[in-house]
Amino acid sequence: MKKIKYFIIVLVISGGLFFLFGPEIIPENLQFQELLDYSLPTVQSCDVIIVFNSGGWGNTPLEKAKDFAPIIEGIQATLGDWGYNSLVIPYIRTENTLSGKITGAKDFLSSFKSSSEILAEKVEFLTENLPDKKILIAGLSNGGTLVNETIEKISENSQIYGIEVGTPFWVETFESENVLQLNNEGKDSLSGGEIKTLIFSLAKAPFKWILAEINGEDLAFSQAIQVPGHEYCWFSSEVGPQIVTFLEDKFH
Repeated sequence: MKKIKYFIIVLVISGGLFFLFGPEIIPENLQFQELLDYSLPTVQSCDVIIVFNSGGWGNTPLEKAKDFAPIIEGIQATLGDWGYNSLVIPYIRTENTLSGKITGAKDFLSSFKSSSEILAEKVEFLTENLPDKKILIAGLSNGGTLVNETIEKISENSQIYGIEVGTPFWVETFESENVLQLNNEGKDSLSGGEIKTLIFSLAKAPFKWILAEINGEDLAFSQAIQVPGHEYCWFSSEVGPQIVTFLEDKFH
């Protein structure tokens, strides 16, 4: 028993030290550099660059982001109806490795200080080199936090706009006329800080995830945490029409 106890203590201490002092694993996000290749037809014809930020760990590809991709598609369709060509590029916050997620966890605890500084640099780099393009940074949940922190750092840049969807309640939101913040008109328990509801949702999540595994369903643990009001649908009155109004005011 003593050996097991010492082993657990050493494991916990080692894990804590690695968390605090382990190497930073930052995704490269090379798509930003690729946009400067003016020979690409997509860059030449592009009017608006949409920077996509998924929720959770921030490494879900657009094609798999069933919760946020329809909103991005709705934004693109709306801009297209007005004659604007848009291009979506993802910003990956976390590498899908253990060390990468440790870095991501530290970044989360610091309100995405590191990744927001990197994204702010990349976005300003784009505006300096592509002065005829507008940049729209859009994020869901944790991605909304990243948008908030990034826009605050570059709020004076008139080429940059933000859409924050379902930003968690502990984030001190930055108010700007170039930023739209959505919380399902107060129905989002995570944005509203309804602690009891959040705890209950978190407690049910492991059972939902285990049941999905037993049934052979592809359900990430983060998807098993179904927070009331934290689902956003483009066709709902709380989402699509508000985004269209914002885009019309800023782009049309």
